Amino acid sequence: METELLKRWRLALGDSCDGEKCDGTGCTLSDDEQIIDNALSTVYNADKNANLAKSAPSVRRWLGNVKRVFPENVVQIIQRDAIDRLGLKKLLAEKSFLENVVPDVNLAAILLSLGKIIPSENKAAVRNIIKKVADDLYNQLYFKMQQSISGTINRAERHRNPRFKDIDWHSTIKKNLKNYQPKYKTIIPETLIGYGKKRKSFNDVFLCIDQSGSMADSMIYSAVYGSVMAQMPSLNTRFFVFDTKIVDLSENLNDVADLLCGVQLGGGTDIGNALAYCNSVVQRPEKTIFVLVSDLYEGGDSSLMFNVAIKMLERKIKIIVLLALTHDGAGSYNRANAQKFSSLNIPVFACSPDKFAEIMANAINGKELE
Repeated sequence: METELLKRWRLALGDSCDGEKCDGTGCTLSDDEQIIDNALSTVYNADKNANLAKSAPSVRRWLGNVKRVFPENVVQIIQRDAIDRLGLKKLLAEKSFLENVVPDVNLAAILLSLGKIIPSENKAAVRNIIKKVADDLYNQLYFKMQQSISGTINRAERHRNPRFKDIDWHSTIKKNLKNYQPKYKTIIPETLIGYGKKRKSFNDVFLCIDQSGSMADSMIYSAVYGSVMAQMPSLNTRFFVFDTKIVDLSENLNDVADLLCGVQLGGGTDIGNALAYCNSVVQRPEKTIFVLVSDLYEGGDSSLMFNVAIKMLERKIKIIVLLALTHDGAGSYNRANAQKFSSLNIPVFACSPDKFAEIMANAINGKELE
């Protein structure tokens, strides 16, 4: 037991000795433990291992070893630290690296940020990574989003003899379980239960996403949620990205990988111009929710940004400002501009992806956001 504890400390603290055969504690490491030690030392003892970023083959071997001895969630953490500590961003342009790396949101965000320098012959490998991340997120978030949005239908008032399209099948089946016919393996629906009328709600959703480099994580989650909402017949979802110009990517919402690979992160920021354009294409202002995802570091005319926001409010467009849509719900942002938006009674906050579904459901249902 004491030897096992010493080994754990040895692997956690690393080798502080200069000699190749010295392991610091006098413990003898097994072959697998030596692989673990070398893999961790490569990242967390950078003074001795500063050459990893110069050799694609050594990175490939290192990644293989890391994936062999650690679970996937730990592999993702080590990959992220390696990219930060060892300058491996250059290696993200190496096909061998891209083919061996474990996809996660952090990696996808870095790849999007470095899109302009990745060689064209590696674009397919990058797209595969982004598609894997987007598909995984879609599968994780779809049910919760669909369930939350379905809450916009008022099920409190139910009525009998509804039209076919208004039938609440779940409640109808439950009501008629007593009428199950074993011979025919079916239920006789003597009583039909229908939904009541919908409460007044918002049906047009505009997502307007800042393309600045710091918004990469938010871009990924926004695109996935935009794709989820685009599949809901009750919503008309539009998706825009902007820097100094604005682009409508709504037609790409059925393929998140294509959408994200078409994004050009970085460059300037003109929020006022983006707001003005979106305001000009809103056709049903009283039925529209406009979600601005931005850190609010305006590179254009701040007065234009707020003037357009006021005009949108006057048209009864509901505006929400998300400073970040990230796993930890945090990010750097322009506090003065955030306070100014808040003073206009526009909800301004950062949130984690799991909270976004609840926020959108409340907004669509006309509830006040806190």
